[in-house]
Amino acid sequence: MIEIHGLSKSFEERQVLNNLDLTIKTGETKVIIGRSGVGKSVLLKNIIGLVRPDSGSIKINGVDVTRISEKEYNKIRMEIGMVFQGGALFDSMTVGENVAFVLSEFMDLDQKTIQDKIVDALALVGLKGVEKMMPSKLSGGMKKRVSLARVLCMEPQIILYDEPTSEVDPIMADAINNLIIELRDKLKVTSIVVTHDMNAAYKVADSIAMFYHGHVIADGTPDQIRNTTHPVVRQFIHGLAYGPITEDENLVFGHVK
Repeated sequence: MIEIHGLSKSFEERQVLNNLDLTIKTGETKVIIGRSGVGKSVLLKNIIGLVRPDSGSIKINGVDVTRISEKEYNKIRMEIGMVFQGGALFDSMTVGENVAFVLSEFMDLDQKTIQDKIVDALALVGLKGVEKMMPSKLSGGMKKRVSLARVLCMEPQIILYDEPTSEVDPIMADAINNLIIELRDKLKVTSIVVTHDMNAAYKVADSIAMFYHGHVIADGTPDQIRNTTHPVVRQFIHGLAYGPITEDENLVFGHVK
């Protein structure tokens, strides 16, 4: 479904992605882990075309999207949904209007069809009857589910999740994880999930890739990652303050006296 080869991206003098290779199979849920600033979210933005790479290729269903026009890219974007970290809802619109945004702006659909899609999508994420509510009245978890409902209305082949369980309580995080699994199983979507939450990673992933210094240093099944002997991966997945990552980044942690 998605083939990434030699992808590089810099911002000013900072290299974020460095000759990165990654493959996501059709129907697979690929989880990406790694420290903040290693390029996880930047990769998602490159895939959806919000950011263009400096070099390398991104093939989606065999089409290299780094070498097509914006008009051609828009057709492919209609097959990709992105659940942003903060939900990215429009504050001035109701929940229903937010969910319907892509349908109303970019698809030639009648109002009844749009309304039916809104109701069905909100029901899928466990939010019946909230169409008239404003985003300011929603909890963080509800905003994320509304954002996901907006994506589901598009009936995408690919869903990109940027930290889907951040800023929500553990119970809501588990509910969101279950949703990701259900969407994979019921709708057969291909998913990329960026997360720091290792419980979520192990639960939803078919495979897990770890980014470090802008490229992939490990890629395997949840069990392979959990049982890895790679010192950098082990430090990250176990959340250890001391190890090769902090030594490499010259981080020094003092002791309370």
